[in-house]
Amino acid sequence: LKNQKVVKIKNLKATALRASCPALPPLSLHPHPGCDSGFGKAAAQHLDRLGLTVYASVLDLKSSGAEELRQTCSPRLTLLEMDLTKAEDIRRALQFIKARTGRTGLWGLVNNAGFNDTIANAELTPLPHFRTCMEVNFFGPLELTKGLLPLLRSSRGRIVTVSSPAGNMPYPCLASYGTSKAALSLLMDTFHCELAPWGIRVSVIFPGYFKTGGSCNPEYWKERKDQLLAALPNDLLEAYGEEYLEEINRQFVDFMKVAVEDLSSVVDSITDGLLSPKPLLKYYPGRGLWLMYFIHHYLPHTVRDLFLKTFFINPKLPQGLCPKACHTPTPS
Repeated sequence: LKNQKVVKIKNLKATALRASCPALPPLSLHPHPGCDSGFGKAAAQHLDRLGLTVYASVLDLKSSGAEELRQTCSPRLTLLEMDLTKAEDIRRALQFIKARTGRTGLWGLVNNAGFNDTIANAELTPLPHFRTCMEVNFFGPLELTKGLLPLLRSSRGRIVTVSSPAGNMPYPCLASYGTSKAALSLLMDTFHCELAPWGIRVSVIFPGYFKTGGSCNPEYWKERKDQLLAALPNDLLEAYGEEYLEEINRQFVDFMKVAVEDLSSVVDSITDGLLSPKPLLKYYPGRGLWLMYFIHHYLPHTVRDLFLKTFFINPKLPQGLCPKACHTPTPS
């Protein structure tokens, strides 16, 4: 990035190439559910405005978000339809990008996989939900990254991955999501060490609580909760009780109501990881994260556990642990 123009992005300085300077290879953004919402869409629009060539994946080329990208971005941005749970979609995207960038190489890959559809204790979460989270949040980015490494080696480029604080700490009722993000974070730490000799810089972003896509839709979470209740074995339903899951759902929806709408700090972190001459290994955009990580790293785990319950979800006692007087009969 020597001798390139420096542009100021809010409070960050990032080296960026204008459209009139075509030497920088393209960028590949591969979020899930796609660049048609959330961090992915905001990052694609921002990088396009900087004059970069962007390949952005979406779940549905006909979605309203995909149409918005067509309307708001330049012809430099190319949309690719891809589902990270489908190996054929990933192979097709890799072939397309390699065909388009094989001569110049690829400057950057942005992994923004973020999928979760269950808010419940690990014991209550069906195994298929764990597997789906791992497919989307871990195996999908792993396959994409491995597939694009030859292009990134030739450009000595960047890998930027959006993980989550839930992969660092045991957030209540996020076991399937958190374990997949923990695996992703460790994978990227490993890539950071292994790819350094090739000149590839790896960054991981741990965002705070932002409103993205359907994550703040109460109706969606009510539907997911009802489906989980209907599928629970009788012994688990008897042990925990319906009211337990109802309370978890209510607290989670209330928590998401205060999530931050402004995604610019996350977009700035993605941009800095891609374009800064000295990108950080880890970024922590979002309010209050410093306190959370301070408690996690320096105070007893009992304090951390209490903090997470107070801050996030603090469910009532399961039905099986309540005195008989507080039992509510579970519908048969």
